[in-house]
Amino acid sequence: MNEEMLKVAWNPSYVLPLPPHHRFPMSKYEILPEQLLHEGTISSANIFHPGSVDQRAVLLTHDPDYFRKLVNLSLSPKEIRRTGFPLDKRVVDREMLIVNGTVECTRHALRYGIAMNIAGGTHHAFTDHGAGFCLLNDMAIAANVLLQADPAGSILIVDLDVHQGDGTAEIFRNEKRVFTFSMHGANNYPAQKQRSDLDIPLPDGTDDGFYLSTLENTLQKLMDEVQPRFIFYQSGVDILATDKLGKLRISREGCKARDRIVLKTAHQNRVPIVASMGGGYSEKFMDIIEAHANTFRLAQEIYF
Repeated sequence: MNEEMLKVAWNPSYVLPLPPHHRFPMSKYEILPEQLLHEGTISSANIFHPGSVDQRAVLLTHDPDYFRKLVNLSLSPKEIRRTGFPLDKRVVDREMLIVNGTVECTRHALRYGIAMNIAGGTHHAFTDHGAGFCLLNDMAIAANVLLQADPAGSILIVDLDVHQGDGTAEIFRNEKRVFTFSMHGANNYPAQKQRSDLDIPLPDGTDDGFYLSTLENTLQKLMDEVQPRFIFYQSGVDILATDKLGKLRISREGCKARDRIVLKTAHQNRVPIVASMGGGYSEKFMDIIEAHANTFRLAQEIYF
């Protein structure tokens, strides 16, 4: 029996009750796995439930004083406002689960070629503070865990959320073994951008044609130049034209084509990849679910 399969990180605690007016749609973390199971894209055998991340892994990336304040719920009111979340133990525990989901996904990707986290992509978390609904940077932590095990490794972070991966850029600004690539809306949050190894800021209204050709050309050059041994993919669907916070004009078909480019490139080059879901804030909830689900459907189609 062929044991190769898509491994998907998900934990019921990914879903937290937040006020109805809150901009962060927690329910997608409940509905997305239900949709994938219902349509047969995945089965229960594909899903694993991560526990809390080892604090030593977090401290490979984040400032000890910030992490101490976070777990002790002693962030200042200003620091809490910056995160966008009300700070309580459930929120912090959830973040620790999500981070470990991405860390464990790296192990599955090294074995099967790909693994995916239903949540994650918390790219606005900096070394010493959280921001933009991100408390800990899951991809950065997982990348540093990989580098600890393989100091000679080379990692490419492909961040295609509509918002720049500013926290990730700051964390790795002096780390030559990690190449950070962010293609994002020029006029989207954050107002003050960081410097990634490669930033492609896109003008408002960017459509499918320009977006996809730019991505395809850029990604192939990066594969040749960086020669990564591992890829982390932030696959936010807030690039959609329907997104309330984004300013691009990418169709759902264009978003799917984006995922196909990234996943096929990794597969053809035999580079393990972990995908974290990132943002999505479309008015119609099913636009978010369908766009995210397409990433998983393509993973099954391309890899298995």
